[in-house]
Amino acid sequence: MTDKSSKTKKSQAKLPGKAKPAAANSAAENKPAGKAKPAAIEEAAPAAAIPDLATLRERIDGIDLHIQQLIGERAQFANQVGKAKGKLAAAVDYYRPEREAQVLRRVVDRNDGPLNDEVLVRLFREIMSACLAQQEPLKIGFLGPEGTHSQQAVYKHFGHSIHGLPLASIEEVFQEVEAGSADFGVVPVENSTQGTIQSTLDMFLTSKLKISGEVELRVHQHLLSRSGRIEDIERVYSHPQSFAQCKAWLRQYLPKAEKIAVSSNAEAARRARNADDAAAIAGASAGNVYGLRNVAGPIEDRPDNTTRFLVIGRELFTPSGNDRTSLLIFIKDEPGALYNVLSPFAKRGLSMNRIESRPGHTGRWQYAFFVDIGGHVQEPAMREALEELDELAHEVKVLGSYPVAIA
Repeated sequence: MTDKSSKTKKSQAKLPGKAKPAAANSAAENKPAGKAKPAAIEEAAPAAAIPDLATLRERIDGIDLHIQQLIGERAQFANQVGKAKGKLAAAVDYYRPEREAQVLRRVVDRNDGPLNDEVLVRLFREIMSACLAQQEPLKIGFLGPEGTHSQQAVYKHFGHSIHGLPLASIEEVFQEVEAGSADFGVVPVENSTQGTIQSTLDMFLTSKLKISGEVELRVHQHLLSRSGRIEDIERVYSHPQSFAQCKAWLRQYLPKAEKIAVSSNAEAARRARNADDAAAIAGASAGNVYGLRNVAGPIEDRPDNTTRFLVIGRELFTPSGNDRTSLLIFIKDEPGALYNVLSPFAKRGLSMNRIESRPGHTGRWQYAFFVDIGGHVQEPAMREALEELDELAHEVKVLGSYPVAIA
């Protein structure tokens, strides 16, 4: 628990963790005895010179200056690229997700540390976001209000130099993109522990929008409240998915608290700020937005808890070199129908990453299958498979071909 003032048994309870291994014997104790080095040799090996603090800071200042100059130069070239494309209608016409994916993959490929891939990708994403915004910031719709995991996914994929549009529902995100009020939308589609978000899949049954990207976001849930004391909590607000992701923790630490489902975790945080006996399960960013204290966290039952988001837009983009294609397949009512529609991909060595069935809204007991296949619709093998599939399925709808999520 983060509130050190609380001295009840509840607040002192800690999440179980891995025990630290006992300290190993020192290398000196285990090292076999050998010949001692002559004193003359030991004295002849001087200690490496350590630069003084002022020198180190001077070197860092010089590097910072060079980095800033290079970023400015990159922004100038990005401007020239925009001019080379000619006069386009809006910022969305300058955005190329396949090109950004290629740039970020090269960042990962040449990374030798000490910063990890995720950190470097985030830095370069922000640089590209700022350069693109010179034309005009992209307008991105997402499931609001402020402070949701969907908003975090927006920033991870597009950077912070965008204009975010928090919306009340997944359906509204689709509607705003279709109407052109938003350039793109970001919607959750599945969670690694709780499965598919059905409302997102259902929207694709009727929507003409295309998937233009995906985001994988490691989701950490926190228990947030106004007082910061677990003993005050009588009710907890959260999205149903988050309740499911934290059910073991809640059963152990807040078994008697009332659990109230709301439309989003940010909405949960907004409600929890109004009373000391209320709490919310949400991301840490929601606590910052709504002025709540962290009672405990992360509290998700699985440390690898990850949510996959889809970026939806109005057009298909060209291949990036490592892509995924999402299909909506309405099968014929006949024996072996599902096997038949999947065989064209298997024959060509195309890997199926995911399959999910949903009522097709075309008749009673009629189902549609959402399928993710490795590859892009413009690649020969995928194109051939889709041509064969047209003869085997009742209807095939390409939902999108887009770059696989990066870091």
